[in-house]
Order: sequence, then structure tokens, then C-alpha cells
Amino acid sequence: MSGANGKFRIAVDIGGTFTDVVLDRVAADAAERFTIKVLTTYNDPANGAMEGLERVLELARARPEDATLVLHGTTLATNALIERSGAKTALLTTEGHRDAVEMAFETRFEQYDINIDRPQPLVPRRLRLPIRERLDARGQVLVPLNEASLDEAIKTLTDENVESVAVGFLHAYANADHERQVARRLRRMLPDVSITLASEVCPEIREYERLSTACANAYVKPLMGRYLRSLQAQLVARGINSPVLLMTSGGGLTTLETAAEFPIRLVESGPAGGAILAARVAAEGGHDRVLSFDMGGTTAKICLIDDATPQLSRALEVDRVYRFKKGSGLPVRIPVIEMVEIGAGGGSIARVDKLDRITVGPHSAGSEPGPACYGRGGSAATVTDADVVLGKIDPGSFAGGQLSLDEEAARHAVADNVGKPLGLPDHLAAFGIGEVVDENMAAAARAHAVEWGKHAEARTLVAYGGAAPLHAAQLANKLKIDRVVVPTDAGVGSAIGFLLAPVSYEVVRSRYMRLSAFDAEAANAVMAEMHAEALTVVRSAADIDELSETRRAYMRYQGQGYEIAVTLLAGEFVAEDAETLRSAFDAEYQSLYQRTIPGIDIEVLSWTLTLSAPSQPVVADREPSMARAVSTDRQVSLFDPELREVVQADSYLREDLHPGDYVQGPAVVIEDQTTTVIPTEFIASVTAKGYLVLNRRGTRS
Repeated sequence: MSGANGKFRIAVDIGGTFTDVVLDRVAADAAERFTIKVLTTYNDPANGAMEGLERVLELARARPEDATLVLHGTTLATNALIERSGAKTALLTTEGHRDAVEMAFETRFEQYDINIDRPQPLVPRRLRLPIRERLDARGQVLVPLNEASLDEAIKTLTDENVESVAVGFLHAYANADHERQVARRLRRMLPDVSITLASEVCPEIREYERLSTACANAYVKPLMGRYLRSLQAQLVARGINSPVLLMTSGGGLTTLETAAEFPIRLVESGPAGGAILAARVAAEGGHDRVLSFDMGGTTAKICLIDDATPQLSRALEVDRVYRFKKGSGLPVRIPVIEMVEIGAGGGSIARVDKLDRITVGPHSAGSEPGPACYGRGGSAATVTDADVVLGKIDPGSFAGGQLSLDEEAARHAVADNVGKPLGLPDHLAAFGIGEVVDENMAAAARAHAVEWGKHAEARTLVAYGGAAPLHAAQLANKLKIDRVVVPTDAGVGSAIGFLLAPVSYEVVRSRYMRLSAFDAEAANAVMAEMHAEALTVVRSAADIDELSETRRAYMRYQGQGYEIAVTLLAGEFVAEDAETLRSAFDAEYQSLYQRTIPGIDIEVLSWTLTLSAPSQPVVADREPSMARAVSTDRQVSLFDPELREVVQADSYLREDLHPGDYVQGPAVVIEDQTTTVIPTEFIASVTAKGYLVLNRRGTRS
């Protein structure tokens, strides 16, 4: 391969259906970006990643040795949890508490289902081994660690050929000495066994969530360790010797070594990258209230972004038995960008149920065999098949022309699985599939917004992912949204988000105190301890002196069951800061619930501290003052939802549109990795950065 000059960075995002690879190069005179989308390889996701990497290097005529950084996000940890394909794992826990992971919350997430399925623990009961020891809630030793019980457990681990061990003792978040003693003994006696300490992966109050998180980390740790080592070796074998950073669920980048130690922090890495991109688009365009919409081949993800900041959380559920039922999955307490994820992607399978209703998802055709139109043996009707029938996708330019779609196969799949059972012609059957999936996404967005005391309506919709621009305008109609932004290279948006994310790391500690007895000295000690830990991780990834610090306290009214996050000011605490904390809590509580509760003490359960390297500076985007209509002689047959018939729509290549151009619907704008559908009621304009902005007619400013 002949090389082109210029250092570059690479981002790789492995999704459920496609693997996206982006190469960003800063040449002497300009910045260049090259994108590739390939099918995800299930047997070894690294194979698809390497295929995409080789293709993008060839496309950019780039020399591997010029790579300065590789950024990566993967679904491997998530898939291992869902498919139960992780390591043989054991749990060492306090005697009398080994059933905590099975008792869970002792609640029924589906009240009236007498045959309810509960999430199965990752560790079977015979490998949940009791250790005689006990601490109180302040970390004081009530029962010393009994070495005889530990020796008995080690014998069981050896006999059972256990690959990974989670160690989680009661109240170890307050004092980790017993867990550390066990870890030292295990490393000496079983050097080949992977070890996870709950006090390291989740040093927070609440026994069940802490043990669940530790077990999940232990379950995927050997697999992720092997994968990450293999990935780095394959990169080196191809001449790429640059550092490798991993995207975390919280929206930051961390080192390969930290990711291998705490792989559970990677479970939502891909969606987090997309939210980072949407937040950047919001900041550039001055959009203060945004709804990010990421629709790929397997799922759709929706996130609320206010003032260019995504909603943050410290908990999520993985592998829900009832996909949309809170409480039916495995709880994991990690820093995460809060979003709702539903089984509504291009590969989501459509069918007709016993009541003659069209249902879509959550099952997906994935990439193997994929939708019927892929020509890889799939026969089920999927959302992508419906989009092909409706004229939204040009079969010859799909995925940059690397995958030619079979339009006739799509039509047969839609007719056989939906049209014939309901007596509908092909276009109306395909339209029904699209309507159901769009309404599912709209309902999820409304419910998610209400849970956080907000509204989905009247926001700006930022659409990215291979399928989102195809459905964005219809989703906007359902949510009463008047503006849609489709950023450049939206089809690989999450990978681009990796390139925008800062190196960062969040640390948490549970240290209980009431504001009526606020202990400033103890709070300062916790902050200093967390700062030191975060600094070690961040400095290992980026040798930068200028770091920003974000501190939060998780607080609640005394007697409540759950707490809310309250951002804290920088600086050392003094005794008088109890009132400052109270005021900050009241303001946050009022924002969420439109009320406060006077006369009740407030308590802090946990503290978090995040250190971040500087983000790339935000350059404002704008719509050029000179607007000009563009025309084309290319047309496609597009189904019009309002007229319920096929119409002739203009077809544009995105590369032919320039800042200041505007396009009136009905039209489609085709690019390598996605297509933007512009219905009759919208006008699309091109901003200075090349973003497509769809404004509803009569609302364009």
C-alpha cells in the first residue's frame, strides 16, 4: 500500500450488527475523515474489527505506523452476560449471605404473571461459598477472617476448576481489609485464577447491587482480558503500535489495562460514544434541550441532553428477562450515561401475533443471517426490509456499496410475514412495520423523559447510527419535535463520539453522614482518597497536568429508599458547608419533582469524583446567511405516509450538498453509511459544518 502523509487516529465501534471504523487524519492543509462499516463477526468480533481496519487504511492510503491512537468500544462484555458465555465463576461472601444474589430485591417486577421468570444469578449456588467473617456498617471487625473456612473454599475452587472469583463481604465498602487478605491468599494459592474484589469494582452501600456488579465483572474478566490482549497483538502485527484507549459507559476514555481489570465498565461503551457526539452537536448548535436518537442494526438508544450535558446515572440493568421491565435484569452499579434502550433496530424482526397485530422486536436478525435483503439466508421480515420496500434505502449504495441489497427478497419477506396474514399490499405492510417501530421508540422516549421529570416534546432531535436518519423525521412527528439534526458521517456516529471523548475516570465511595451532623474532615478525607485513585488512572492514559474535577454527593431525605445526584462545588469542605449542601439538594430535588419536603434531615450515602482531561474545544456551528435551493435530476420512488401512496422524491448525494444549500421534501439524502429521509412537511438545510438540519415547514428560523 502506498502511504499518504499525516498522523491519524482510529476509532472502532463493535455493534450487534455492524462494526464501524473511523480514521481521522490531520494533514498539513486540512483534516480528513474516512469511514467504513462492515458486518460484525460473532465468532470473534476482532475479526470484523480487523477487516474494517484494513479497509479504512486502504481507503485513506494510510501507513499503519502513522497511527497515534486507537479508540475502541465493544459489545463483547454485554454479549457474554446476555449469552451466558463468560468464565466459570465463584463468589466468596460472608457466611449466611450467599443467597443475597438470588433473593435480589424480593419484589415482583411483573405483578400478575404467575409464571414469572426471574433473572438467574451468574454464579450457581454451589459456587457461592461462605467465608466466616463479619464487619459492622462502620467497618469495625465483629468476626475476624477465619482461615479454615477460606482454605475449604479454595479446595472447592480447585476441585471445580473455577476460572474467576468474585470476593464480596458484607460492609466491605467501609473496610476492605478482609477482601484484600482473601485476594492475597488466592493469588498465592491459585495464581491462574482471575480475581475481582467488590470493594474495588463497586465500593458502595447496598449488598445485592455490589455483589451483582462484582459477579458480573468476574464473569467477563477472563474473556475481556484475552480479547483485549489479542486486539493489541493484532494491531501490533499490522504495524500499529500506538496506545489503545477504551470507551467507558460513563462517556470517558480509559486505558486498556484498566478496562481489562474492570471490564464491567464497558457494557454501554458504544451508546455512550453516540451520546458524546450528540452533546457536542448540541453545544455547537446552541441547542439547549436535545433528544439523542441512535438507531443501529439491533437496538435504538434515546438519551436526554440538557445544556450540552447527557443525563448521568450510576446504575443500569443487563440482560432483562422481560426486556422493558425494570427489575427483571442483573443490576450493575457503574458510572453510565442514562439512556433508554429498546429492541428497535434495522434487524428487528416483524411478525403478526395471534390478535392480528404487527409486532416488531425485540429479537433481531443481527448480521448472521441478517435481514432478508442481505441475501445471507434470512427469511424473516425486518425493519430494514420494510425500509427497502418503502424506497428509503437505495439497494446499490447500502453501507457504502459494500453490501448490495436484494430488493425482491425484502419484498417477499414483508409480504409473506406481514402482508399476506393481514391482507395488505406490500407498501402498506412495510409502512405498518415502520409505524410500529417508530411508535415503540416514541413511547420509550416519552416514558424515559417522564421518569426524569422532563418532556421529550419541543426538543431538538439529533439522529445518528445507520438507521436513525431513515426514521428520524417520523419519530419527530410523533414526539411533536420541529427540528432534526443529522451530523456529518452520522452512520458511524458512536465511533466519532469516541474521537471526541476526553480521557476521564470516576471513583465512588460510600461514606454515610447526615447533614445535621456533617463531618467536613471525613468528607475531605474521602475526596482526597478518590482524587488520588482517579489521578493514577487518568495519568496512565494521558500525561496532562490540566485536569478538571467533578464532584457529586448522592443524597436523600432521611427515610427515603433512593438518592439523587447533587453536584458539589470544588474546594475543601468546612462545617458551614452543611447548609450549602442542603441548598444544593433542595434545588436538585425541586428540579426533579417540583417540590421539596421541609423539616426533614438530609443524608449522604455516597460520594463520587471524576477527573477528566480537557475535551476538544467547541467550535460554534451556524446556518450560512446565504441560502440557496438545489435541484437534482435523480429521483426515487418513496412511500409518502401522509398520502399513503408512492411518490417521486428527489435524491441527493450528501457529498454534493454544501453549506447554505437547502432541500425541500419529499427527498432523500444518501451518504456512504446511512440515508436521511426528508418528508414533505420538512425542509433540510446544510450548516457551516455540513450538518443537515431538518426544520418543519413554517418553523425554520
